[in-house]
Amino acid sequence: MTYELRNLPFSAKVLFSAYLIIIAIGYFVAMLQILFTHGLADGKFGLSIEDIVYSYYGNRSGSKLEIMLNGSMKPFAPPEERFKIIQWVRNGAPRDEYEKTVKPIVETRCITCHNANSSLPDFTRYEALKKRAETDTGATIQSLVRVSHIHLFGIAFIFMFVGIIFCFASGVPELLKAVAVSMPFVFQMTDIASWWLTKLSPHFAWLVVAGGAGMAMSFVFMWIVSMYEMWILPLRGGRRTIRTESYARYLRPRR
Repeated sequence: MTYELRNLPFSAKVLFSAYLIIIAIGYFVAMLQILFTHGLADGKFGLSIEDIVYSYYGNRSGSKLEIMLNGSMKPFAPPEERFKIIQWVRNGAPRDEYEKTVKPIVETRCITCHNANSSLPDFTRYEALKKRAETDTGATIQSLVRVSHIHLFGIAFIFMFVGIIFCFASGVPELLKAVAVSMPFVFQMTDIASWWLTKLSPHFAWLVVAGGAGMAMSFVFMWIVSMYEMWILPLRGGRRTIRTESYARYLRPRR
């Protein structure tokens, strides 16, 4: 018997389908996570090339603190208080001015969320706030190393199992199948390499988009083909198969 998706046992189809559905939901949530992290890098909601540049190369015309005060943090403080903090940043973030002008604002507006008990930067400490007041040079080498190795292992495992399921598809030529299962890994390497290249030059930001879009299209193609062959294709030929088997039962010689 040829092992094809449409001929797999019902339990195997349920197992493969459950995995593909959970992975699809996880992929969608990952896209939302990118939107809410990198998508606010330029201070505006929605992912853009500027967001990618600011995330990896940085906005070297200003600091992260200034960008956030004019962007996602804008609703949390009135203009005059935000102006005082920005002015402090542009003056070099001196300690004495912090104690006199900035600290009361931070204690009133910021430390509810930015404290030692949260995952956000701890603004109860002057050193943490001053670090955010430095020129924004984007992602650090340490963070790129950490995120790169997590993605290399995690995403590779995801696409390996999706690719294994897709390999049982019967309606796709073998050459196209080989290209489809290899493309996610090519785009994965492109995506991760583009982070490092964008860190060196903002002109590589488009490569980040290309790598991410390529992985998404590869995933969608293999997901749709696999689900179609497991649950829709058998319905088109299933009755014929059952009928043929029933006829064969009557045609067997009786003893």
